[in-house]
Amino acid sequence: MKRLNKALTAAALVASLAASGVAQSHGIWFAQRATQLALLYGVGADDLDIVKRFSQVTSMKGYDADGKAVPTSLHVDGRLVLADLENQPAIVSAILDNGTWSRTPDGKWHKQGRDEQPTATVSEKNTKYAVHIIGQLARPLPLLPEQTLQIVPVDAKLPALMGQPIKLRVYYKGKPIAGAKVMHDWLNDPDGKPVLTGADGTVTIPVRNQGLNVIVAIFNSPSEEPKKYDHSEHLASLSFVLPHAPE
Repeated sequence: MKRLNKALTAAALVASLAASGVAQSHGIWFAQRATQLALLYGVGADDLDIVKRFSQVTSMKGYDADGKAVPTSLHVDGRLVLADLENQPAIVSAILDNGTWSRTPDGKWHKQGRDEQPTATVSEKNTKYAVHIIGQLARPLPLLPEQTLQIVPVDAKLPALMGQPIKLRVYYKGKPIAGAKVMHDWLNDPDGKPVLTGADGTVTIPVRNQGLNVIVAIFNSPSEEPKKYDHSEHLASLSFVLPHAPE
């Protein structure tokens, strides 16, 4: 019985730590809100306050179907952050610098480095990236220079139906990266088991939704300031919409 209690206690502790880690790994992605394209922040069904984080958005870019830059921007509209699509970009991207966070032994996260939280169990620098494909592209999605971590479909044409396979390659600093964690449905299954990219940086997964798809890749790189944080967590989303049947 004592062994069973110890095992249950250990399992509960692991689950608690895992839940804390998932809670910390928020991301950004694009989705339609009231006919407008909005930049969102959160994880799963948790659509959190992006407006109060608007000052942390360090980049917003737009590109046409050939990958050429077109002017675009973000603006606050009430409780939403909306993208300006006047120049009809086929691709939009954004970056949010979420700063340095440390988790203390009580499981709480603090927006401070290890230099301020010396007893922290983990300290990490968090950067969030987002790329959204609007419709179909004329050629494969290009590498976008500001996206340190990026998910790229290998083929230009996206699948048409839910369940069809999509081959993706994850790039870090412009090069395919092995061992990145890929979550195939960030919105509906944020706690699902990730698929790791292979030696060539690729994974093949089924498209989850006949509608909005948000695929996420997570990769940790070594710390550039070891006294302040243990590693840098890069979290990148790729979002696109598979159209539903005509009404």
